[in-house]
Amino acid sequence: MKAVFIIFNQANVERVEYLLDTLEIRGFTWFSNVEGRGSKTGDPHRGTHTWPEINSAVITIVDDDKVPVILDKVHRLDQVNEEVGIRAFVWSVEQTV
Repeated sequence: MKAVFIIFNQANVERVEYLLDTLEIRGFTWFSNVEGRGSKTGDPHRGTHTWPEINSAVITIVDDDKVPVILDKVHRLDQVNEEVGIRAFVWSVEQTV
């Protein structure tokens, strides 16, 4: 199993929800009002007057075979509007209870 952590501009909230629904990913944890800055070209997203944009994030635990499909959809979503920003990170999950 893998943990997939997706961080995205709040402008993509509906698109990420649609991504989860179309891939039949039922279990996830959603984080609202996530602050940060992209590691390559991203401006800060701080929810302030100076940096008004804000991010959201979602983490889900999925079977290994879903990871390439998720990453492909995230990549395609990023290509639609690279300025808005979306990134996905994957970790191995050793055990769950």
